[in-house]
Amino acid sequence: MSKRKEEGFSQATCHKRARPRPEGDSDEDLERVFFEGVSHQTVVTHDNVSSFQNAASFQNVAPPPANVAPQWTSEEVGVIESIHVENFMGYSSLGPVYFGPNINFVVGRSGKNALLTALIVGLGGKSLGTPLKDLVKDGEVSARISVSLKNKGEDAFKPEFYGHSIIILHYIGVDGSTSCELRNQAGHLVSVQKEELIAILEHFKIRVDNPMSVLPHEMGRQLLRIRNESDRYKLFLKVTELEQMREECKKILERKARNLHDIEQGQEQLDLIRRQGLEIEEHFKTMDALEKQLEDLRHEKTWALVNETERTIGNMITNINVEDQLTMILNHDLEVSRVTYNETLQRYVAIHESVLKLSEEAALLEPKCLEAKEDAKRRDRAYRQAMAFYNYSQNELIKLDKVAEELHAKIVQVKKNLELAELEKQKKISVLKEKINNFKEQEDSLVQEIKYLHQSIEKDDEEHSRIREEESYVQEILNEEQQQLNHLRDYKTDPLKRFGPQIPALLEAIDDAHKQGYFTFKPIGPLGACIRVRDPEFALAIESCLKGLLLDFFCDNHKDEQILQELIKRFYAVGSTRPQVIVSPFACELYDVTERAASHPEFPTVLAALEINDAVVANTLIDLRGIEQVLLVKSSSFGNAVMHVQAPPKNCSKIVSACGDRVFEVRYYSCEDLRPIYLGDMEIEINHLQKEVENKMAQLSAFQQHVYSLQNDIRKNRDTIDTHYRHLRDIKVKVISITSEIRDLEDEEENQSIDLSILEDEAQEIKVEMKEVEEKIRLRREEMENLRQPKIEAEQRHEELKLKFSKVSELVESLMEERNQTGLEVNAQHQSLMHYQSRLKQHVDAVQVIKEELVIKEREFEREIVEASYICPQRIEVTRASDVLDREIDMLTQRIQSENFTHRSQEEVKLQYHEIKERYLDLSGKVFNMKNLTETLDEILFQRYENYQKSRQNLSLQCKLFFDSLLSQWSFSGELRFNHRSETLSIKVQPCGDMPALAAGRQAFSNFLFFLTLWSVTESPFRCLDTFDIYMDRKSRKVAMDMLLKISNSYQNHQIILLSPQNMSSLPLSPLIEVFEMPDPDLGREKMTFPFATGNPEEQH
Repeated sequence: MSKRKEEGFSQATCHKRARPRPEGDSDEDLERVFFEGVSHQTVVTHDNVSSFQNAASFQNVAPPPANVAPQWTSEEVGVIESIHVENFMGYSSLGPVYFGPNINFVVGRSGKNALLTALIVGLGGKSLGTPLKDLVKDGEVSARISVSLKNKGEDAFKPEFYGHSIIILHYIGVDGSTSCELRNQAGHLVSVQKEELIAILEHFKIRVDNPMSVLPHEMGRQLLRIRNESDRYKLFLKVTELEQMREECKKILERKARNLHDIEQGQEQLDLIRRQGLEIEEHFKTMDALEKQLEDLRHEKTWALVNETERTIGNMITNINVEDQLTMILNHDLEVSRVTYNETLQRYVAIHESVLKLSEEAALLEPKCLEAKEDAKRRDRAYRQAMAFYNYSQNELIKLDKVAEELHAKIVQVKKNLELAELEKQKKISVLKEKINNFKEQEDSLVQEIKYLHQSIEKDDEEHSRIREEESYVQEILNEEQQQLNHLRDYKTDPLKRFGPQIPALLEAIDDAHKQGYFTFKPIGPLGACIRVRDPEFALAIESCLKGLLLDFFCDNHKDEQILQELIKRFYAVGSTRPQVIVSPFACELYDVTERAASHPEFPTVLAALEINDAVVANTLIDLRGIEQVLLVKSSSFGNAVMHVQAPPKNCSKIVSACGDRVFEVRYYSCEDLRPIYLGDMEIEINHLQKEVENKMAQLSAFQQHVYSLQNDIRKNRDTIDTHYRHLRDIKVKVISITSEIRDLEDEEENQSIDLSILEDEAQEIKVEMKEVEEKIRLRREEMENLRQPKIEAEQRHEELKLKFSKVSELVESLMEERNQTGLEVNAQHQSLMHYQSRLKQHVDAVQVIKEELVIKEREFEREIVEASYICPQRIEVTRASDVLDREIDMLTQRIQSENFTHRSQEEVKLQYHEIKERYLDLSGKVFNMKNLTETLDEILFQRYENYQKSRQNLSLQCKLFFDSLLSQWSFSGELRFNHRSETLSIKVQPCGDMPALAAGRQAFSNFLFFLTLWSVTESPFRCLDTFDIYMDRKSRKVAMDMLLKISNSYQNHQIILLSPQNMSSLPLSPLIEVFEMPDPDLGREKMTFPFATGNPEEQH
């Protein structure tokens, strides 16, 4: 028999529950327990059952060529290879439709019902509410259905007759008559018996009437809309065949009741017959010779029956001995399978431990690699900046050199022109200038005074602008300090707001979630609220050391992290800065850092300067920042002296000064902040800000007085300038006539002289600039050379750490792949072990049935000996068969009857006496047999009911395990609860984390999860679902489809056929997925083949 049980799951490893036993051992208790139900219920939730192995993700693989049947493996038996119909439900010819061994989607607007009906009828099921004659296409005489089943592998059915495929042909006449043919792989007829088809379906565990194997559209609608817990429990009993077991127990009880009633009636009849015999014995003591002969024949018949029963018992004992030898063989196979399973499991555990160790090493290397990368980037950035400055200075020098050459040529040319014209112009100009010298002296004195006044005004304006800018700057600082002062006063009433206005509400939400049991361990944070600075002078230094960790939260595991992230999203808008969440297992004991802590007689470490009450916080700071190796100093000069001049202290990684500067062994970083933000003493910070606000207000008052004085000076100077300008205008009017005569000559001379002086000044300025640029080039070349070697060393260190981290990561990935493969081997070995256990149990049960039959036969043999000894105490050696003796007795009886009819003597009464006696013995034997049968029925009833309870308990526990694993893999929470006493089954499903809400179709989605759960406890080589997803909303349908794909991908040795009107273009490309689009009816009379194709159907058309 095929053993295709869907047991490819990892077993629960924690929180195991003791298996309950039925209450009561007596017959009355057994019957009461059976009818009243088991008086306990077991609930297994997501918290106490380990999840299953995660299935491998889909891989994008190119689709197979068209018109090619899917590839099959040698281990798949009973799955559907193809379906082909002719003249069936509106189709002249449909197919053959080739199904893949894994996931098959049948889509289209119509025709899916025809394909599903053909599958059910072709496998011996009933049509979906339609008479068989109506399935024949209009105008045709008959319809033909051909279903091909895979028959290759160890569990193949009569492979010597059928080969690798079994073809089932069904013919439906227009009058509703049907006939069946079973053909082999080559198409040759093997059998036309319906019993052969039933044997094939039983062998492959195919039950088309079971909704877990084939789920039609109407039945799927009813199942997905189940709300009654009793109906859901009845469905569980039906699909797992527990209902059949319970009905068998009820039939045994009814048969037992009938036997007891028959025994009571038999006893009454025995009493009546005994009284009749005693009355006859009082009158007749002897028997006729003929009656004696008849009695002898009956004695022989009795012992003949004893001999036949004895021979039957001997044959049964021989068969039992043969079966016992087979039991030993099965025990040996089971032990070998158990040893192999234990070895594979040990290898899996060893690989898992190696993965954990390497993962810890990779986790230690990653922050070092990131730090080295940041250092390399920082040094490369500084080197590139220096190179850019160097190149810029070189380009600037080249430009200045070119401009100097051009100016030199212009100066030479201008000097030559001035020498020629100066002699002639000088004579004419000297005469005219004598006339206006007196006016010029007056004008010069006025101009000088005006110039002095303008300079004074400009100076006052600059001073006024500078004071205004300083006043504005001081006002901005004052506003910021006042705002900060108000915040600090607010923080004084609620210190948690210091870490963000949302923090108090967030912490309150975390407390509520922890009280409700959402967290395994309550998250810790923010960090700044969990620590206290012993010396406020080091507050800025500690903030510089810890940086962003002061706002971070800590979680023990990733599940708590997901819940905390959801809470954070409630209080922080999208795009805003959110606190980070660090995941690390909580260690309740503080690390012992005595050997690795920095030691200095004067300077404390950060760990010593902090007061930390929670060991988890202290351990996390040690792991992330190494605070036990960081020293605190009062002044940066002390830190430089300790790290650079003297030898660094033992185990000291860096020194942080009170002003926040960080001093390393080879580098130094200044702190941008002037005051602490999160860890400073509130009173000190408030007093400091109050003093700063008072100083700024005093500065603003002084600035305002100074501005008023400057405005008065500017106004007076401008009035004086206006008076001097009026005097100048008078002087210029007097010299206009003289100036007009010499203006033309002076303009040329002045323009040329001005141009020459300007050119010479520019040439001199360019020479000075060239010297400055050359000095810059020299300094920047030295700076670039100094930065080159540290840059190369930092890049080399980063590459070394990166290479080491890459090697460790690759080794972890390879070990994880090996661990996953070993996990699959463990599951396969576990399935093999369960297979052998099941075979051994079935075999032992069968042998036990034979032994029970032997016991019954032996009891019957003993009863026959008792009866024979009662009739004839001396055993007779009989050579004739009982039927021969029956014929002789009949002949003798007829003779006696003929003689009695003739003579009418007292022999007639004697004969009546013997008949009464025989009736008494026969009835006594029947009563005895019925009593034995009643005892046997009690034993069988107890055994079957115990098996029923064990099967029900195991199946319900398996359902809960699968259900909880399914919820955990898809970020759901919920519960599957069985109540066997009241025969109810309840389901609760709630999304958690980032999963979308499913309120619109929660009932249908919950029943769909229950439907998937029932798959794990039912046996079938294939599953067929018809439009199961149209009763769900869009979100539920997407999650349900993802679940089906992942589960189907996990169990690749099971075939799944999904009929859906939805578009499957969004399915991932995978060799495991086949998509078939149904054609419309009446496409034509040509025979068309529709192979499945992978990918987007629109692309294939």
